[in-house]
Amino acid sequence: MDNSKPVWRVLFVFLIPLMLSNALQSISGTVSSIMLGRFIGVNALAAVSAFFPVFFFLISFVIGLGSASSVLIGQAYGAQNYERVRAVMGTTLTSTFILGSLLAITGGIFAEDMLRLIGTPANILNDSAAYARIFFYVLPIFFLYISYTTFIRGTGDSKTPFYFLIISTALTVALTPILVLGLFGFPELRINGAAWSNVIGSLLTFLIFLIYLHRVDHPLRFDRKALHHLKIDGEIFKLLIKIGIPTSVQMVLISLATIAVISFVNHYGSLATAAYGAVNQVASYVMMPAMSLGMAVSIFGAQAIGAGLFERLQKVLRAGIVLNYIIGGVLITLAYLFSQTILSLFIAETQTLELAHELLRITLWSYLIFGHASVMSGIMRSSGTVFWPTALSIISIWGVEVPVAYILSNRIGIEGIWYAYPIAFAVNLLLQFGYYQFFWKKKRHTQLIQ
Repeated sequence: MDNSKPVWRVLFVFLIPLMLSNALQSISGTVSSIMLGRFIGVNALAAVSAFFPVFFFLISFVIGLGSASSVLIGQAYGAQNYERVRAVMGTTLTSTFILGSLLAITGGIFAEDMLRLIGTPANILNDSAAYARIFFYVLPIFFLYISYTTFIRGTGDSKTPFYFLIISTALTVALTPILVLGLFGFPELRINGAAWSNVIGSLLTFLIFLIYLHRVDHPLRFDRKALHHLKIDGEIFKLLIKIGIPTSVQMVLISLATIAVISFVNHYGSLATAAYGAVNQVASYVMMPAMSLGMAVSIFGAQAIGAGLFERLQKVLRAGIVLNYIIGGVLITLAYLFSQTILSLFIAETQTLELAHELLRITLWSYLIFGHASVMSGIMRSSGTVFWPTALSIISIWGVEVPVAYILSNRIGIEGIWYAYPIAFAVNLLLQFGYYQFFWKKKRHTQLIQ
């Protein structure tokens, strides 16, 4: 971190490519959803939307390991201990590859059973399962790519992953209409074409990414030194588990909550599932500042701790909160102003479009609250304090979001599911703020993780 510049400016400069990276990731899904919803049909959009919660559930532990590795790499990089940086990298890559292989086998075999278990409508079940299996089978390599971009961001470099995400997005966007519609002599793969375009674009970009790191002699390049560390170091693995498991458990329970919600939605039929998918596409862009700021605050907080600059933690937190309301507020305002036009890109059927518009109106504003809680959680995680921020998030999800969604959906219909989101976000923020103010600040949270 550059100590000569204001914290908010350094954080903002780091945040821009990180947000754009998240935007590019969303663009790939957006293009796929538009192609499927407009050119194949609303059931195709519903089939893809039904799969996402299951996929999110299976990758939750990898998300936790990635979060832990970014903290450890941030601290080691801040202390200029490059040997430890490589050791963290090697342990994380080995662990995620093994886990990815297990998930690939599990997902490939039980894809249809999982989707049936959450009440996926019968008219989209086969298409959704076929789409899912394509992603499952490439999970081991896909996880390595995700891990590598996490490593680079852990060093404070959000630009390099962004540049390569541009390549990945361009490839995916270019391939999607070709493989979905069967253009230029390619077979018409329809729903499966959307999956293959994403997979091919990501894998080609990962290969180019590794070549680039080798050419520029990057400390995290995959060379003989990295190969030497390509094993599970017991000490580092314990730290990854210590820091990552609470996050992983949180992600698992979040994904289970998402599965519970999609099962409530599926009860209303495939048109409701399609509306759910369209609303989530818009919400993914609004969530960008929240998710990006949580990650950025965690990384810069970890680097400050590694460099012994403990007094900067409060400044990092304050800058993150202010940026959340400024950036998030602008995005949410634009989304509300143009919501009808945006949703019509995905949905042509009038009834489904009206439903999606109503659901978006109910929940969109509350992502500002979500972002505030994410920033507070991020600053606590930067010091290795992960259990309570995780536990409080879980309480707000399973103690508030899921039961409220269930109760209100039975009483007032599908709209009740979406009222549960702002209620749960508000409870989470209150809990995170209370723990931060009355417990975390009084601890010796500035101690470097041993």
